[in-house]
Amino acid sequence: MEANLKVRLDNDLKQAMRSGDKVRRSIIRLVLSSVHNAEIARLATLEDSDILGIIAKEVRQHQESIDAFKQGNRPDLVAQEEAEMTVLHEYLPQQMTRDEIMTEARLIIAEVGAQGPADKGKVMPKLIAHLKGRADGREINTVVTELLR
Repeated sequence: MEANLKVRLDNDLKQAMRSGDKVRRSIIRLVLSSVHNAEIARLATLEDSDILGIIAKEVRQHQESIDAFKQGNRPDLVAQEEAEMTVLHEYLPQQMTRDEIMTEARLIIAEVGAQGPADKGKVMPKLIAHLKGRADGREINTVVTELLR
């Protein structure tokens, strides 16, 4: 089955090329290239959830670059990264709030019967899979660590 998100990215790339939107064109090409490389590595086409993971990873990398460029006093590069990140956010589902992550984490903790920090390994894989693309992995980790004290 063809991933709907990949089709959307392809169509948006064509539109960006027609309209001359260089920022959108370059960032969509970057994402499609990452998707293509992942498909080659797996020898299979990616599902939408896998593509969302790639986009979320790109967002994290852009955020790290923005932080580094701010420290290096490079507002021109910060603006470029932020513009690209805005385009990436259009493809991600609405991000969950900390309270929503807490609620989902409590459900998974109850489901697997986790008691303390030693059970974190039972909770994290299920929760990350459940919230893929909707919440940052570091935030999920922080919430689970707090709840399993």
